[in-house]
Amino acid sequence: MPKTLEEKFRSFCNLKNLEINKDQITTIQILENFYNENFHFSILNFFKKKNHKKGFYLYGGVGVGKTMILDFFYDLIPEKKLRLHFNEFMLNFHNFVHENKNKGNENIVNLFVKNLKSKVSIIYFDEFQVTNIVDAMILGQLFNNMFNENIKIIITSNTMISELYKDGLQRDQFKPFIEIMKQKTFEHELVIDDDYRKSKENQNNRYFFPLNKESNFQMNKFFRIISKDRKKTTQILDIKGREFLIKEFYEGVVRLTFNELCNENLGAEDYIEIVKVSKFIFIDQLPQFDDINSNQQHRFITLIDIIYDKKIPIAVTAEKNLNELTSSKSLKKPFKRTISRLYELTSSNFNL
Repeated sequence: MPKTLEEKFRSFCNLKNLEINKDQITTIQILENFYNENFHFSILNFFKKKNHKKGFYLYGGVGVGKTMILDFFYDLIPEKKLRLHFNEFMLNFHNFVHENKNKGNENIVNLFVKNLKSKVSIIYFDEFQVTNIVDAMILGQLFNNMFNENIKIIITSNTMISELYKDGLQRDQFKPFIEIMKQKTFEHELVIDDDYRKSKENQNNRYFFPLNKESNFQMNKFFRIISKDRKKTTQILDIKGREFLIKEFYEGVVRLTFNELCNENLGAEDYIEIVKVSKFIFIDQLPQFDDINSNQQHRFITLIDIIYDKKIPIAVTAEKNLNELTSSKSLKKPFKRTISRLYELTSSNFNL
């Protein structure tokens, strides 16, 4: 008899020596219901298919295991699928719009979704958040068309659906998207008391602080170990006509300062291209954050999200220990996720 999703999850956790809690099991049970409703034909599903939920939206605090659970589920499903960072997905959409702007009167969103439908039947967005007004204005139509084309969507986020894009510009125009998501998705909160990324097994031994001669010596020593026997070159990235220079490039081992990455006018598109050529990233001189350098902090949050999504290990020198890093007022909530991810990205368990 085939195993249920719950049985497979329990076996997976036992194999990985992971703790299992009751809310994780509840999440797995809802996921199985979502999968059966969307991918297993039955007479019952046939009659309710117009109204059934085509999305699964899992939210909760940092480090509770949202990504681990949806990664497990995503790896198991046999359907045509796509896993993308949300920023990357929206960049693909905007590029498609630019490339097809001369297609006459045909709705560009319809064109994009039809093209997507020919390639995938389910999409996975990890750590979904909306910060860009241009994205916020189009998401309702975009997701509604995707659901109408029977493209399923699974999502993790730190924020419940009703709180997305809170206090954003022209939020009233974003509310139709919220209503679509509430109607079309299973929404579930995953609650676990501890952040597993900060556990003793995840000791962050590639995070060096404070900014002094000793931490710089430790960083340089570690950098020599990782870059040993790798040829040094200068890497120039051409990003839509903009050049980004990486002076310290050793066959995928990249060393950059915080200012080079976040003090310039860079965004998700630039970070995606940097990460594409990177196997290990060294980031020097991470500062404290406040309301004065909140723009740089916002870029850093985006950078770490993309690095984490692509599973690139990092080493960091910083002004303060991770649990002492401060934040601007407006970015306190997303920055908690960044700190949690920094614990994991700099840990001994997160390697090449």
